[in-house]
Amino acid sequence: MVSVASPPGSRELPYLRVLLLPAILMAATTGAAVAVVTEPARIAVGVCGAVATLLVTVTAAEAVRRGRALHAQSAEHARHTACLEQRIAGHDAELVRLGREILPRALAYMRQGNHPRDVMARLGVLDPSYTTLGEPQLALLRRVLDIIDHEDTALEASQRSFVDIARRVQAIVHQQANELREMEEDHGRNPEVFDDLLRIDHGNALIGRLADSIAVIGGGRPGRQWPSPVALYSVLRGAMSRILEYRRIDLSSIAKVNIKGTSVEPVIHAAAELLDNATRYSPPNTKVHVTATEVQTGVAIEIEDAGVNLSEDARLRIEGMLESAKAGTDLADISGNPRLGLAVVGRLCAAFNMQVSLRASAYGGVRAILIVPSEMMTTEPGVGLAHGIGATSLPSPGPDALPGPQRRPKKRRPTSPKIPASVSLEDDVPRSPSGRRAACRSAAAGSRCRSASGSPNRPSGSGRTPNARPARPPNAPGTPPGRPPSRSR
Repeated sequence: MVSVASPPGSRELPYLRVLLLPAILMAATTGAAVAVVTEPARIAVGVCGAVATLLVTVTAAEAVRRGRALHAQSAEHARHTACLEQRIAGHDAELVRLGREILPRALAYMRQGNHPRDVMARLGVLDPSYTTLGEPQLALLRRVLDIIDHEDTALEASQRSFVDIARRVQAIVHQQANELREMEEDHGRNPEVFDDLLRIDHGNALIGRLADSIAVIGGGRPGRQWPSPVALYSVLRGAMSRILEYRRIDLSSIAKVNIKGTSVEPVIHAAAELLDNATRYSPPNTKVHVTATEVQTGVAIEIEDAGVNLSEDARLRIEGMLESAKAGTDLADISGNPRLGLAVVGRLCAAFNMQVSLRASAYGGVRAILIVPSEMMTTEPGVGLAHGIGATSLPSPGPDALPGPQRRPKKRRPTSPKIPASVSLEDDVPRSPSGRRAACRSAAAGSRCRSASGSPNRPSGSGRTPNARPARPPNAPGTPPGRPPSRSR
């Protein structure tokens, strides 16, 4: 701030005292000149000296006047500058307060469901000091709120459009899955036909995962629900069935825990995205190792690949991407991002309180750790299956699912060739106490294979063997090459 006060002890001299010195000097000079010259010239010299003294006095008086006027103008300019600096400092403080305090509180109040007009009318309710804001600040605040409200409305509309498109695709996928189930029931005794149906079923599962990803990014949730608890091993097998390179996944040391039915689909989807990311960014001849261990907060699923290791900057950037996805993904942020699955995982983690982190892998690649909280686990028996054949728990469409296409009933002509004796009819599921299936073969045509509990074995996805149908062709044991792992819808 500029000070305009005069220094202590400094005073302006009186006007006459300023003019006295030049007048005295000129008078003395004139007197000396008159004394020196001869008698006839003294009168002329005296007159000239008097005129010169008068002129010098007048000139000195004008110089003093202008000097004092300039000094007064300088003082006024200093005072004006100080006033302007004070006003600028006040405006800066008001803008800082507007940006750091008033605008965030107004935005938070608006996003509680209030219109910008209501926010402006109730500023005094938020803080009585806000009523002292000037009209320019209020106009700026009103304009900012209107712009943000318009952007939020456009974003919500685009997200609703995304979710609506995803729901329509999910309805078609679900209908396609039902029709594939009927085809497998009618033609599943033919190993070649059954193998082709499994390939179509696997492609249908990939499309379903993509539709679920679109729904999650748009603010929705996966479109399927599981009515019964499912073992974690079956959950991870279900995640394998939704990626392309499922043959490269190696499951080992999976904790024997069960996931709640309402939490099965989010875990499957998050694990599938991480598995897909691991297989995409690692050499095709390497394995992706998956383990699951119980920890204090739940269960930790570790996915390790042998791809290119992440640098520290890349790891921080990806974790920042995950954090921004948890806060809410802007559709414009993922337009040029090849790792779409990370945004989906971040949204799922934010919605279901899961945690994900990336570390360097012992195999030279990346190790992704997904923490499933204990709230998503249960001690109830995992009677449901998310993969394989003879599943006892079928997923159903979510509460906001759309109906699929309504087609006219088809008159089917089931094919039932004679089953070779070399074909195994055992269910291809893990032999666990909670989900055990008794392999059986009926000598009579049309007899059904029953589970260990005695209940009918219901078909629930690719790879199932209703009516004693082969689960795989006779050319290879287990899951054959070229066939996706079994899954249920």
